[in-house]
Amino acid sequence: MGIKSKNVCDDQVFESIFKSYAKDIKRYIFSKTRDAQIAEDIVQDAFVKIWEDCEKVLFDTVKNYLYTIANNLFLNIVKHNKVVHAHQQINGKTSTNESPEFLVLEEEFLIKLEKAIKDLPEIQREVFLLNRIEKKKYKDIAEELGLSVKAVEKRMHGALLVLREKIGNI
Repeated sequence: MGIKSKNVCDDQVFESIFKSYAKDIKRYIFSKTRDAQIAEDIVQDAFVKIWEDCEKVLFDTVKNYLYTIANNLFLNIVKHNKVVHAHQQINGKTSTNESPEFLVLEEEFLIKLEKAIKDLPEIQREVFLLNRIEKKKYKDIAEELGLSVKAVEKRMHGALLVLREKIGNI
């Protein structure tokens, strides 16, 4: 088989592996996560795994092994997040910290608000929805509807007056 390759369990060899590959693996994982802390954690965990299995790891394959471990750790996080998300979807609003009374009042308020918006004159409702729901600026609404900014302001003001009268301060 020839000359024995470097021993990954040797402190100096392991340190040289870390210096050679840690930054590249972190960049690779960061490109997937877009979270520097998660990328750093995965890199640390990958190197811990290499150290724990250093007797089994060949120096010539350590780079590929590190990338495989890091990628698997990333995939485990993705899988975990999917499970958490699915659990949250199943539980829906039952996992809220709000009291049942608050939830009933909130639902009643939302129904009242929807009705009040529905009852607005068309010209006011359109401006209100474009501004408050679609988050458009008065200038953009004016351009879209072919109005002046003052006309948009006047319609929005009228809509807010009507809504405040029907449901209180919003």
